[in-house]
Amino acid sequence: MLAQAREIKPFIVQLRRAIHRRPELGFDVYATAALVARTLGELGIEAQTGVGKTGVVGYVGDGDGPVVAIRADMDALPILEANEVEYRSEVAGKMHACGHDAHTAMLLGAARLLKQASFRGQIRLLFQPSEEVFDEEGISGAPRMIADGALQGVDRVIALHVDGQLEVGQIGVEAGKVAAAVDTFKAHLLGRGGHGARPHKAVDPLWLTAQVLNALYAVPSRRLDPFAPNVLSLGIVRGGTAENVIPESVYIEGTLRSMDADVRETLIAEVGRCLEIARALGGDYRLEVVRGYPPMFNDAGVCDVIARAGRDLLGEQGLAPREPTMGAEDFSYMTQLAPGAMFRLGTRTPGAAPRFVHTPDFNIDEDALPIGSALLAETALRLLRSV
Repeated sequence: MLAQAREIKPFIVQLRRAIHRRPELGFDVYATAALVARTLGELGIEAQTGVGKTGVVGYVGDGDGPVVAIRADMDALPILEANEVEYRSEVAGKMHACGHDAHTAMLLGAARLLKQASFRGQIRLLFQPSEEVFDEEGISGAPRMIADGALQGVDRVIALHVDGQLEVGQIGVEAGKVAAAVDTFKAHLLGRGGHGARPHKAVDPLWLTAQVLNALYAVPSRRLDPFAPNVLSLGIVRGGTAENVIPESVYIEGTLRSMDADVRETLIAEVGRCLEIARALGGDYRLEVVRGYPPMFNDAGVCDVIARAGRDLLGEQGLAPREPTMGAEDFSYMTQLAPGAMFRLGTRTPGAAPRFVHTPDFNIDEDALPIGSALLAETALRLLRSV
């Protein structure tokens, strides 16, 4: 399978670069979805469009037997690309900085390989919009596709994610919880504005915020078990208009990450407790908590199939340990409905410095593309035989 994938490397690279040049955000992946549907049609694969708003589902096989799904996300990020490459983003302020262009291209490569294979059952190709963001109802792409029946009848589901810390020719796969639950808190700390020369006549929300921030940052170390993974980070603190004006309010926004349901609830409750400090000091607050993705769980049996395929295609040295992460993934919704797993695909040129996702200079070594396609196709075929 790897030899076949390397023969079609130009096909996969061309698709990845075409998608990279024209990044699209969230559910607005119209051109990307059209490219996917057109490519599937050219391969002779039935394609259903408009799934989960703008997703595409391809069907390989006769459907008589087990069903294995492979998922790839299609959306980009609102980042200005810093790479000086021939295929850099042509859309200012948008960039494929998380590798979803590669994910989509590799799944199309796997589709081409699978179209030539003989097997019993069906392999369902899930091209998903909006992994990075929610829509106006607070829902991301995976639940939207699930609601439209994309996982109906699926026995196993797999996905990959590029990893700039692993070298090309390596993969990382582990069973159990491998990505965190994510929640967002948004709060306004409310005071009473006034002149900077007369602070005693005001209730300074900047001072209130300083006390609240001190309490928030103590939550992970002082309110939670040190053996329970969790993160509380602030990303936005915004308030004030002039150096001598005490403002009416300060806005803060942060992220909560957790692996355990009880820890998740405790984090959310503690944010509220910390904000109560504002009231104790004469101010007030408004709090909104936006619940995000659940933790992602990799099924041990599916991980074993991926690992064995990885050894057979890449050798024992192809399996590499991966650092734990508190990142989040909406693929977690899919693994709640069918046993599944996501593996990490090495995209770092051997000897080069690591590349990190969600940064303006993120890029991949395209030698990894046929490896990803081959592993997706080979794993799907093996899972069909094992169900």
